[in-house]
Amino acid sequence: MRTLYTDMDIHFIIENTQIHALNIVQERFARTIPAHSHGRGCYEIHYIPFGRGTLRTDGQYYDITPDTLFVTGPHVEHAQTPLPEDPMLEYCVYLKASPAPRHGKTKTSPVMDLFLSTPFWIGRDTQGIHDLMRQLFQELEHRYLGYQTQVELLLSQLLVAMVRNYEQHQISRTAFARNNLSDSKSVIIDEYFLYEYQSLSLEALSHRLNLSPRQTQRLLTQHYGKNFQQKKAEARMSAAAILLSDHSRSIASIAEDLGYSSAEHFSSAFRNYYGTSPREYRKEGR
Repeated sequence: MRTLYTDMDIHFIIENTQIHALNIVQERFARTIPAHSHGRGCYEIHYIPFGRGTLRTDGQYYDITPDTLFVTGPHVEHAQTPLPEDPMLEYCVYLKASPAPRHGKTKTSPVMDLFLSTPFWIGRDTQGIHDLMRQLFQELEHRYLGYQTQVELLLSQLLVAMVRNYEQHQISRTAFARNNLSDSKSVIIDEYFLYEYQSLSLEALSHRLNLSPRQTQRLLTQHYGKNFQQKKAEARMSAAAILLSDHSRSIASIAEDLGYSSAEHFSSAFRNYYGTSPREYRKEGR
């Protein structure tokens, strides 16, 4: 049984390295794989979920048992011999790495630096690589919409998983950059109207954004095309429509939850927004 995907132009960039997937194979074999090695920049990731055998690498012998993971990099001579009564099922991904085109300041590459500097590693997988391999072959087999992107993402995850196997529970020394100020303010605004519709006020939102009321109004108009009062009405009326679906709730209790001073005030605002009263809206089962 052999499934082979080759001659596909699978390129992607991870950190500062361009990766080209040259060969992706799944095979259950009873034959010996003779000693061979790969050229500069070439790495083979091997994962054996089932079966047993022996790996010989640069004169050293290793037992292969279920859930064995190993990588062979440039100029590492290796050969595999399966156990005849329990032949190995192997997933193998052959990658070629080269520096990516650089634009501007060079970023650190903790994952790829470690992967490229480890020409040989063998051990037990602790990162769920079997699931990644199965997903990879499913994508290549079915070719559903977007499968090219999924294949590139899965191969990127595979490289990260390999490095995490090398360095168990190592904390990354890098972190995401902070959001820019404009994006952060958008999140603050969205969450304010979503979760605090009972007590909305322009002054409170302005204080949270560290802006003046006038600047806050300008920001709302710029991002949403609505002023504060329009956003406030939208938030309260959206919540009102949901609360009215609960027939155990009285109109007065809903008005109170929404921050209105009376049921009459709430009903008037509701009618202005929806063109019908809360009772009619509930009765029609909208």
